[in-house]
Amino acid sequence: MSTQASRSEPVAAPVRAGSAEQILRRLEWTVLRRLDGLLQGDYRTLFRGVGLDLADLREYQHHDDVRYIDWNVTARLQTPYVREYTESREITAWMLLDLSASIDFGSGRTSKHAVSRDFVALLARLLTRHGNRVGAIFYGNGVESVLPARSGRTQVLQLLHRMTKRPPHRSTQGTDLRELLRTAARTIRKRSLVFVVSDFFSAPGWAAALAQLVQRHEVIAVRLYDPLEHRLPDLGLVTMQDAETGEQMFVDTHDLAFRRRFEQAAERRESALREAFAAAGADVLELSTDDDLVDAILRFADLRKRRGRFGEASALAATPGSVQ
Repeated sequence: MSTQASRSEPVAAPVRAGSAEQILRRLEWTVLRRLDGLLQGDYRTLFRGVGLDLADLREYQHHDDVRYIDWNVTARLQTPYVREYTESREITAWMLLDLSASIDFGSGRTSKHAVSRDFVALLARLLTRHGNRVGAIFYGNGVESVLPARSGRTQVLQLLHRMTKRPPHRSTQGTDLRELLRTAARTIRKRSLVFVVSDFFSAPGWAAALAQLVQRHEVIAVRLYDPLEHRLPDLGLVTMQDAETGEQMFVDTHDLAFRRRFEQAAERRESALREAFAAAGADVLELSTDDDLVDAILRFADLRKRRGRFGEASALAATPGSVQ
């Protein structure tokens, strides 16, 4: 099956959304209250800073980690000195949001766009209510806008408004995530926590751009998917549509051989995605259209815990000075 055919999806109804205030209020009253009881002390881990600030210099002592030695000061004073660091508590998080046509798909009551919207809004609210800043870069028909990083509930409402009230897609050229990732590399100066929220239906070449972003920032690829993109049920004759180009074709899903080819193409894509994420060094959080949002946030918290076990050492090893 061709790449284009493997990306084809049944025609779905347009995404319907309420106002930004209604969406955020619903999330605060339902999901956020549940999380307050489940996370408890894990908030400290969830919002662990992504950078380290140089606090002081002191003489080297027995059992100090040699990676912390400041060789310039040591050479000047002829005595070994080590750096002492404090964790930068403030987090600046960036949402790189793929809002291309394929994101609107959902085989059930929930679309990938709705999953993305609720996850991003909830995570942004969790971050901003702890005093952190959140910014966003919006990609639809190319990179469309940048929302500078700020804190506060108003910032979350602005982010939600832009996600839900954007104009319809008109491009038939397909998605190229390289443009989104390269824009992020130019825009985000300070070391940040970066979420790339996409289904990763894209022209090839984005993996290298993702790897470059990982070299400077802590990156989590939030991969959106719908179960129907992996396996087709026996529905008889249906119309399939390429969500990116709009091309349609009739297929017979009663044909077992066709369904097997579809599944094989999906498996090849899954394997390629896993290899690309691993090569780039990005953590991955997978979100399905039938996922529970609380479970998704808890999986994210688990990713942060595992990252925290080795994040400080890798950051110090990467830069001879303070890490921002």
